[in-house]
Amino acid sequence: MSDTSTTRTTAGLIRRLMAIIYDSLLLLGIAFAYGVVLTIIRINILGRDELDYVNIPFALHIISWLLLWGILAGYYVLCWTKQGQTLGMKTWRLRLEQTSGATIPAKTAWLRCVLALVSALPVGLGYLWILYDRTGGCWHDRWTSTRVVVLPKEK
Repeated sequence: MSDTSTTRTTAGLIRRLMAIIYDSLLLLGIAFAYGVVLTIIRINILGRDELDYVNIPFALHIISWLLLWGILAGYYVLCWTKQGQTLGMKTWRLRLEQTSGATIPAKTAWLRCVLALVSALPVGLGYLWILYDRTGGCWHDRWTSTRVVVLPKEK
């Protein structure tokens, strides 16, 4: 990349949260479609009449939640490794990149998805860290050597 990638402004908390909210609307639709597919599978296996009376084993609940998380995280991994941007990030002119300015590899993207959960779990402290970090990064930015930058307006 050019030298302009190293002089870009790191994205602030509000801008990142707005992009997350925008992406969550798309992910809500994906999660809904996933639920429909699971319901269709259950109806075909168990039959419609038995659907209300079935206690699904706990292990299947865990597997279905992990599969849903994998699908939703896969959206981020696909977007970040191809263009460095999700739909919400494009709207808010944000780009995820390595500290060198390059697009992140898939392994880093998956790791970032897991670590973003860690950042969000303790009351969002990992995200609020932006307010105290001199480089403007979240915990998962620091742990994966990535940054979210604001792109200049197109002319």
